[in-house]
Amino acid sequence: MKAEQTSRTAQYMAFFRALETQRKDRLFSDPYAIHFVDSKLRLATRLYHYPIITKYINNTINRKIPGALSSGIARTKYIDSLLEKAVSNGVKQVIILGAGFDTRAVRLDFLKDIPVIEIDHPNTSNFKAEIYKKRIGQIPQNVTFLQIDFNQQNLDDLALKNNLDFSKPTAIIWEGVTNYLTEEAVKSTFSFISKFAQHSHVIFTYVHKDVLQNPDSFLGGKKLLEDLEKIEEHWTFGFSPEELPGYLHQFNIELLEDLGANEYRERFLPDRSEKGYEFYRTAIGLKK
Repeated sequence: MKAEQTSRTAQYMAFFRALETQRKDRLFSDPYAIHFVDSKLRLATRLYHYPIITKYINNTINRKIPGALSSGIARTKYIDSLLEKAVSNGVKQVIILGAGFDTRAVRLDFLKDIPVIEIDHPNTSNFKAEIYKKRIGQIPQNVTFLQIDFNQQNLDDLALKNNLDFSKPTAIIWEGVTNYLTEEAVKSTFSFISKFAQHSHVIFTYVHKDVLQNPDSFLGGKKLLEDLEKIEEHWTFGFSPEELPGYLHQFNIELLEDLGANEYRERFLPDRSEKGYEFYRTAIGLKK
């Protein structure tokens, strides 16, 4: 990500959520997402309810990034459902690492009385805070913004400085981040996560390692990586699904579920026929 910019991919995810909010048969509603996209994408969102525009936008996105739209929408709903279950099982605080333009703290009713700590790069974090102030009215009272560059700064130091409470059962959401980090940064972050109380949950995404080593093995993989390079948001890290349980075990985290895009699309959008983005996966682990 360029130093003077917010994440472009974070804006695209907000755009996808804004589009979904316009649908009559929507999976979820995110009335805040539209505030995080540029003027062209806001116009597209407002016109999306016209069937001819819906078809044009969907076809354009699927041509440029096959499967990204349906995958992103289904993944959002999947993580929402995992988070709600974690809260119902006794989670007392939520930490969102690399929060981007995630609006769960304000759009999910079951989080209204739960502290939500959002940790992200200063560019994105500051932009998000200003959007909340200017277009929503205020930063929600249950939300705290903390800032960090995950590749260069230490989460433990950030936690100490800001008195994070490791004793509470916590849900950590880490969506859309691991694929941009170094191997050491990923390992360091899981080490940090492992310090939270027993029965804490970590919900995270990752890309299949094969898309980095052989992008042609996945539909749209090669073009996507080339496009990410152009906007300086290239992917650097992935897991093989079969290695994930053992990897998490070293941090005393038990893998509960690990689904690829095809699987969570089938669960939440069984009537959608889009293909692609199968390399993108979402997993949940439980601190033992």
